[in-house]
Amino acid sequence: MTEMVRAEVITIGDEILFGQITDTNTQWISTELTNLGIRTVRKTSVGDGAPAILEALHEAHNRADLIIMTGGLGPTKDDITKKTLCEYFGVGMVRNQVALELVTSFFVKRGREMTDLNRTQADLPANAEYIQNDWGTAPGMWFEHRANEGDRSVVYVSLPGVPFEMKSLMTNRILPKLQERFETPIIKHKMIRTVGIGESFLAERIEAWEDALPPHIRLAYLPHFGQVRLRLTATGSATDADRLDRELAEQVARVMPLIGEHVFGFDNDELETVVGRLLTERGLMFGTAESCTGGYIAAQITKTPGSSAYFQGSIVSYANAVKVGQLGVDPATLAEHGAVSEQTVRQMAEGARRALGADIVLATSGIAGPDGGTPDKPVGTIWIACATPDRTVTRLLRLGQYRDQNIQLTTAYGLNMVREQLLASSTYTS
Repeated sequence: MTEMVRAEVITIGDEILFGQITDTNTQWISTELTNLGIRTVRKTSVGDGAPAILEALHEAHNRADLIIMTGGLGPTKDDITKKTLCEYFGVGMVRNQVALELVTSFFVKRGREMTDLNRTQADLPANAEYIQNDWGTAPGMWFEHRANEGDRSVVYVSLPGVPFEMKSLMTNRILPKLQERFETPIIKHKMIRTVGIGESFLAERIEAWEDALPPHIRLAYLPHFGQVRLRLTATGSATDADRLDRELAEQVARVMPLIGEHVFGFDNDELETVVGRLLTERGLMFGTAESCTGGYIAAQITKTPGSSAYFQGSIVSYANAVKVGQLGVDPATLAEHGAVSEQTVRQMAEGARRALGADIVLATSGIAGPDGGTPDKPVGTIWIACATPDRTVTRLLRLGQYRDQNIQLTTAYGLNMVREQLLASSTYTS
């Protein structure tokens, strides 16, 4: 089998270390490298200082065959990546005429003045192969370097930190070059997406199946807010692609009898898109009546293009007055049982079906936190209800202390309740 190519990703910028921006570059880069059969073995973030960058480069050289850097390539004084690379490689800076022409054209087309500072964007380390940036002035650069005579050659790639510029360069320039430069094994993934079962319970249920997986197929558990993704990864040579696909399909078929009731989709399926697909197949309209989730469920549903075909609308009934006035909740129910109760959430769901003219409605009412709890109803106490033409089903959730987590878990459990009702009711079977 072809030897695995090892990669390291280094992000450069004080703003990342200070927490002022979220580093999404490394995740995206690692995903794209994995798709090529290149394994990311380490990710490092360093500030805008030459000593830290040099240390990261020296350490990465000893571990990796490929080093990808993002950030620090702008025209200002804190953008020191190019100067630091000159020091690292022991070379000078030269002005690249192709880069200069493209930078000049960039400013001319936008009717902006070209300054001496902007021209420095065309200055590159002497050993750099210039990689054209179609969306900005910061250059992409490719290097091949041996630390000492006789050492293996390591590929270094330097990219802008702006995500859309970086992605354009990677997609159109770097990934094709990496495919030419490295002979990589093929990596195949299959994702099984589950909901409503915890990671430890899932692991216990499929333990024997997991233990019987062949050595070239690995399993990873990826939990996220009420869901657990099971990622199967198969590795082989380029000629093994069809065989690996068959083997992954066989393994999925073997595990499905063990966990099928919790599987809502595969690969890139999201719970909200699966619900949307079921609604579309059955020609039904969906709506929400949200209190503690504050419209978050509706936001998840409407992220999907075309969701207007199956989503009628939402009533965010945060105040009791809205529950009574818009949803028809009986004031006596609120007085006797409170807003966070099975009786109230049931009336919310049924009232929203009438008010929205929807076929199926999901309602939520609870104490998301971090305060507002009582001994009888602590933070994390949440009721959900799903009203259909056949019936209304309810469920009590007992979650934790963290507001955002409670909202996202409620959304996952609620949408899964809708999915289960759509699958279970004969009314919706075509």
